[in-house]
Amino acid sequence: MMRIEDYALVGDLHTAALVGRDGSLDWLCLPHFDSPACFAALLDSPDAGRWLLAPTGGGVCTTRQYRGETLVLETEWHSETGSVRVVDLMPPRGGAVDVVRIVEGISGSVAMTMDLRLRFDYGHVLPWVTHHVSGLKAIAGPDAVYLRSPVPVHGVDDTTVAAFTVSSGQRVPFVLTWAPSHHPEPPAVDADAALRSTVDFWQRWSSRSNVQGPYRDAVQRSLLTLKAMTFAPTGGIVAAATTSLPEQIGGPRNWDYRYCWLRDSTLTLQSLLRAGYVEEATAWREWLLRAVAGDPADLQIMYAVDGSRRLPEYELPWLAGYEASTPVRVGNAAADQLQLDVWGEVLDGLSLTRKALMHDADDSWDIQTALMEHLEGAWQQPDNGLWEMRGPRQHFTYSKVMAWVAADRMVDAIHTSGLPGPLQRWTSLREQIRTEVLQRGYDGDRNTFVQAYDSTHLDASLLLLGHVGFLPHTDPRMLGTIAAVQQELTQDGFVLRYRTGESDDGLPAGEGVFLACSFWLVDALHAAGREQDAIPLFERLLALRNDVGLLSEEWDPAAKRQLGNTPQAFSHFPLVMSALQLSEGRLQRSDSPPSG
Repeated sequence: MMRIEDYALVGDLHTAALVGRDGSLDWLCLPHFDSPACFAALLDSPDAGRWLLAPTGGGVCTTRQYRGETLVLETEWHSETGSVRVVDLMPPRGGAVDVVRIVEGISGSVAMTMDLRLRFDYGHVLPWVTHHVSGLKAIAGPDAVYLRSPVPVHGVDDTTVAAFTVSSGQRVPFVLTWAPSHHPEPPAVDADAALRSTVDFWQRWSSRSNVQGPYRDAVQRSLLTLKAMTFAPTGGIVAAATTSLPEQIGGPRNWDYRYCWLRDSTLTLQSLLRAGYVEEATAWREWLLRAVAGDPADLQIMYAVDGSRRLPEYELPWLAGYEASTPVRVGNAAADQLQLDVWGEVLDGLSLTRKALMHDADDSWDIQTALMEHLEGAWQQPDNGLWEMRGPRQHFTYSKVMAWVAADRMVDAIHTSGLPGPLQRWTSLREQIRTEVLQRGYDGDRNTFVQAYDSTHLDASLLLLGHVGFLPHTDPRMLGTIAAVQQELTQDGFVLRYRTGESDDGLPAGEGVFLACSFWLVDALHAAGREQDAIPLFERLLALRNDVGLLSEEWDPAAKRQLGNTPQAFSHFPLVMSALQLSEGRLQRSDSPPSG
């Protein structure tokens, strides 16, 4: 089985596929990110569905890369008989879903194998397959998949196979197309034309970036990854392309992240705005306003890609799990949790878009006001917190600080944009929350903020208190918190979310370090004037990316491998923010006049 970091991503802004270094496409949900998978070998074995296209005899590739600043993947094998390249892409969605794979002969000649195992409903349903001279048609219930290629294919048991040889200069295309089974067969796609249009699409998108500086390549790859996890029809952004990749190998911390978290989407928005992607901010704003419309008391922390609210969590017992990590879950019960910080993140995100889009006459102000009025009566409740703990609710410090952020941004909007609202009441609320957090969320004896009121445990989210403006970055209480996190909440220099053996999150202890938290430490160190510590940590984090620049959710410092769902928006957007802040700091110093 491939390691998590052995996978690369291709997508069409509706769904995404994972392709391993062995040339096997092991994960693809059709037609959307949160639809059932037709290739699920990632969570079981090849018999759960995969599409292998590689030199006969197997083996991992020699090299692979994305073609420039695009989402077109190029995988190469070099052998004694010759060299071959497989180009993988998903053209931006037209009327149907297409996966294009082009085999290119580079030198000599190479014997190739294609092994296609279509399995619908996460490997549970075997389709009815009809082979013909130019490919196949597979049908099961609502799904129909077509394969077209000049190479003859035939069935062996429940597998479609082909064997062929490619020589220098030859190009052999394969196009897999999904459409509803009750629709007519979609027209054939010209693979080379699809390649040209896909490269052009991503190059034009990348050209809109305003990112400069020493980390430009890493930042742009992360931005491309975040864009690839955007569901184009609605503007929503999924947290990851996968479900149930474990946060602990062999453990139960396996969750479905193929949905749109309000928190993740808002934080992703910040990175896109910083890079100049205003159109994405507009689309996200419209998605958000549709998603949260209704009674503010019914606000959820996450939604389906189309904005649906019901995300029932259930298990798929027929799948063995990634490296035997069970259960495999679909849906997410955390959708029903109370996480008070989300109100703050939503109102902060809308404040950001108001300023970026220069919408002083904000047509969403009524919704924002309703959200704030609900939070006024709810902020003192215990909640499940940022980390979606499945243990008892607590008064999490970060949740209270984000309630302060909500009040602060609403007060700011009244001051700066002239929007109507109870200025004095919200100003008083802001001060009330601040006073309470400083009294109950701060441990004066240890000079550090704590995870929850009257607790002694630490939490990486406390590093964000300066970022959101609750305290200056150089406040002694923030400096003390940084020191405490570094001393008590790190492993091999990387930051844990919290100590799972100390905090009751409803699960057995044990997980990797959460990558976003280490980026938060980078930002906190940089803002505190400790750039000599921030830059080495950031560059260590960059080194954890795989060979094509992707990060999953967590890192195992002992096994030196990625963990959790991949690619993870919650890892890539803080990478962007940290890189931009470090680059701006270097630019400011270079522009400063010499001393003396």
